[in-house]
Amino acid sequence: MIWSGLSSFADTGLLAIRLVFGCMFVYYGWPKLFGGPVSWEGVGQAIGAVGIRFGFVFWGFVAAATMVLGGICVLTGFMFRPACLFLFFVMVVATAMHFRQGDGLKIASHAIEDGIVFLGLMFIGPGRYALGYF
Repeated sequence: MIWSGLSSFADTGLLAIRLVFGCMFVYYGWPKLFGGPVSWEGVGQAIGAVGIRFGFVFWGFVAAATMVLGGICVLTGFMFRPACLFLFFVMVVATAMHFRQGDGLKIASHAIEDGIVFLGLMFIGPGRYALGYF
């Protein structure tokens, strides 16, 4: 009975999730994006875990830009669903990389959890308190 009233604050809950996840992905991605080609190549090598063996600098730039720009989109709610989809794919690659390196579930769990959150948010949407809300 007490808990049922909280559903009227669903948009507030989505805002809290968006603010935290958006800020954290901008924070994670910023040094990768502005680290230049050397950084991009290191990040891009993760794509090898899904069988792509070329263009590591390109893929690293795409991943880092997705983290920063996608984080901003999640934070603001603008272009929210496409951003969540791209961030989900980045987390799938990160998960595959961790398993391929033998890191195991304990290390890969962070990427798995983030990926599932982005997948779920893609279906739910940004909520009322978003730049993309109409």
